[in-house]
Amino acid sequence: MYEIRWHGRAGQGIITVSRLLAYAGLLEKKHVQAFPEFGPERIGAPMTGFTRISDTPIETHSRIYNPNVVIVLDSSLLAIVKVADGLRKDGTLLINSSKPSKEIEQELGLSGIHCYTVDATKISLDTFGSGKAFNTAMLGAFLKAVPAVSTESLTKAMKERFSAELIDKNLQVLERGMTEARGN
Repeated sequence: MYEIRWHGRAGQGIITVSRLLAYAGLLEKKHVQAFPEFGPERIGAPMTGFTRISDTPIETHSRIYNPNVVIVLDSSLLAIVKVADGLRKDGTLLINSSKPSKEIEQELGLSGIHCYTVDATKISLDTFGSGKAFNTAMLGAFLKAVPAVSTESLTKAMKERFSAELIDKNLQVLERGMTEARGN
């Protein structure tokens, strides 16, 4: 089972990408869960989301405490949230950052994990002219780092979710996220 914890800010699309990833798993006949965790947050407040993808039925129905994967949509959270808490040894950390992954590992004092960075915000700005699709670039980085679902399934899920006018650019952002993610 893959357990993924998302860190970002309210309004950055954690709920959307968490559900897209889960739906891609569902298209592959896997068992899935996707849910956010937040209180009375306002736009911009830190929030967490969760995704589980499994080949067998999922009997756990709680937040994810020991994820295989942590995805950080907003690197400013690194200073205020312990994003790597509970990350399993040999787990994967994906961060939206222009910094090299080794630098992030050193800053966080991490070892024994796979760390990837991708400048998802730049990818979104280049493609859309705004930062509204950086969460999709992070999905691309996820596909590169973790074999939880296929690119084909995620593409199909996205085609069902996004309008015809948005899908081509979102698929470009996804592809760039896959190709531009750097790490170990």
